[in-house]
Amino acid sequence: MTLFTSDRCAVVAEIGINHNGDLDLALEMIRKAKAAGCDAVKFQKRTVDVVYTADELERPRKSPLGETNGDLKRGLEFGQAGYEKIRAFCADLGIAWFASPWDEDSVDFLTALDVPYLKIASASITDVGLIEHCARSGVPLLVSTGMCDLSMVRAAVGVIEAAGGKIACLYHCTSTYPSLPEEINLSGIATLKAAFPHLRIGYSGHEDGILPSILAVAHGAVSVERHFTLDRSMWGSDQAASIDPEQMAAMVAGIRLAEICRGDGVLQIYPRERPVMEKLRRKDTLEPV
Repeated sequence: MTLFTSDRCAVVAEIGINHNGDLDLALEMIRKAKAAGCDAVKFQKRTVDVVYTADELERPRKSPLGETNGDLKRGLEFGQAGYEKIRAFCADLGIAWFASPWDEDSVDFLTALDVPYLKIASASITDVGLIEHCARSGVPLLVSTGMCDLSMVRAAVGVIEAAGGKIACLYHCTSTYPSLPEEINLSGIATLKAAFPHLRIGYSGHEDGILPSILAVAHGAVSVERHFTLDRSMWGSDQAASIDPEQMAAMVAGIRLAEICRGDGVLQIYPRERPVMEKLRRKDTLEPV
């Protein structure tokens, strides 16, 4: 399957860790994302003991999932059975799912589940070993570019392509939560299109509200990804920088309207203009060239 067509923006709801380790909540988020008009949902997958040091995991951190950072990180992860349910639920609903792997074991875990894409998070784009492992999996890659300048993006794309990887979409991104208007820089989409004319360019947003995400389509984004939650007041580090189902539905509607308004660029006299033309033009002596 592919999310990407020539005339339709693919909208991805980044569930990430906003499910708080609750599989039933994750399934409800998928259902709400589908109802809002999203084309795909995305999760995050970590092998906790690989991604974090023992000291980090032992650090005290009170949360609904326990008393240490390790309790939290382990509690946020779904295993094989959880992802099998997610895969089956998404298949029944007709919505794509995939995830960002944060380590090589998670890449192998996800590819064994036949995910259609692997998402390289902005935080992972400088991890050469990981992005090479993703590239060699044979699964098409989605790549976010937050916390990077253009030279870093060029280097990452080079590593992936040298390893035989295929980038299905490269996402312009600013990794601040939430991003300020002056940090969003939607013109960066055009910069990436010029630098990588062989790649599709999307937008991964962390701003308050939805307007920049809609405007991204007018700037040429073929995909928009936003963090998604059922309630921004829920417990969790990513909830406040996410959008809720009502906002997501409004964003998708805005994106679809923006696609219509964008048109095909052909200048023409529309049928509904002709009565106006006949009424308002005093003379018609111009010779078209």
